[in-house]
Amino acid sequence: MFLIFGSDSLAIRLAEWIGARSRVRIIGLADQIVGMEDAEIVALPTEMELHEMPLPDVTPTAILLLEEIICDDDPVQELRNHWPNTPILSTIDIDGAERISVEDLTISAIQDRLRSIDRKQGASEVLRRLNEEENANVLIVCHDNPDPDALASALAIKHLCESIGHEPTIVHGGMIEHQQNRAMVKLLEMDVRRIILDWEVEDILTDSDLVICVDFSHPGANNILPPTCVPHIVIDHHTSDTRPAGDVILVRSEFAATSSLVASILMNSGIEINRNVATALAFGIRTDTLGFTRSFNAVDLRALSWLGAWIDWELMRSFESPPRSQEVLSIFKQALTDATLENGLMLAPVTQMTDRDALSQVADFLLPTEGVDVVITYGVRISKIILSARSTNDSIHIGRILSNTFEKGRAGGHKSLAGGQIPFEEIGCENGNDAIEKMSSILKNAFGGEME
Repeated sequence: MFLIFGSDSLAIRLAEWIGARSRVRIIGLADQIVGMEDAEIVALPTEMELHEMPLPDVTPTAILLLEEIICDDDPVQELRNHWPNTPILSTIDIDGAERISVEDLTISAIQDRLRSIDRKQGASEVLRRLNEEENANVLIVCHDNPDPDALASALAIKHLCESIGHEPTIVHGGMIEHQQNRAMVKLLEMDVRRIILDWEVEDILTDSDLVICVDFSHPGANNILPPTCVPHIVIDHHTSDTRPAGDVILVRSEFAATSSLVASILMNSGIEINRNVATALAFGIRTDTLGFTRSFNAVDLRALSWLGAWIDWELMRSFESPPRSQEVLSIFKQALTDATLENGLMLAPVTQMTDRDALSQVADFLLPTEGVDVVITYGVRISKIILSARSTNDSIHIGRILSNTFEKGRAGGHKSLAGGQIPFEEIGCENGNDAIEKMSSILKNAFGGEME
């Protein structure tokens, strides 16, 4: 049970709120306290010492001291004498109690309410923009080498567009190589188009009435869109120092995955979803939160709970654990053989990389190693160094370090998960062996000082 001392409006509102969920006793002055259905009320004729008050026989879960109605010289100590292990919270500046700032609580509540309104309004803006067009050709663009979060978000937005009456097309640059991603595309029967040539980009942009970016916010940075492109809708959960351009910008960092953000749009759309869309979004949330263990927030939990009615868990397991190829095993062997560890930084170069998405698998595998705070795997692919980085060190932000180390847009990411694509010319190399060696030196310099 909870024990509240006080009879002002805050005490009464808290008692009513707690009473709807748990047992609560409120002790206050008779001339102020009012009747409540779900609370035990003790009305006092005046302030008095604690031993004179009718106290509960059970140990309270927590005590809220909201008014000075206990006349003892040290009311907190008197409460401790009764219940030594019960937390005591107070809006009064009194020794021994954990101070609650009503102003801070009010501001926090207002902020939470504004965030809720912002999410609903943002979803409404996306739906409004989509409904402005009729029978539109919609281009849904993923970042290069799309991961499950990007693919799931694109699939869900495609479903939304089709429900409205549009003709959507999902496109991406790079490759879909990770066996999980390939299995996801195959088993969900996703129709995705890989764009390679510049003229292809020009043609599809010319033929599109609406352009939607999912899981990225800036054209030209790790995606096929030209830097001058201004998309109509941007949906992303990654923060950026520069505000993206576009008609509707829905970038919300409180979401741990873009899939959660897209699910919130669907929640507000009134459009029925299906097994494939729900399963894809759940998998997108799962992968971007490392199995719900990293940066998993209340909004993500709400999205996952809503999706639960349609998720096919057996289907998810089928593309969550697909067979590992011999090429991926070869990359694991190279990385494990050549990995170095110094001051918590593990560098794992791969000189012969046939599957770029294997880098992230190697990084995930190596991160739990004893003595490792940061692991970076990297290899050569088409005159570029591809990076995949992971961290358990809360004192550094690997995405920001990589972003500051290389030209804008070449690398970056989250605090504990990041990656990049660095052209040979940026680091002054002409071949793969030199590039690997130069990259090792750059990474040691970039992270060495941060981790000392």
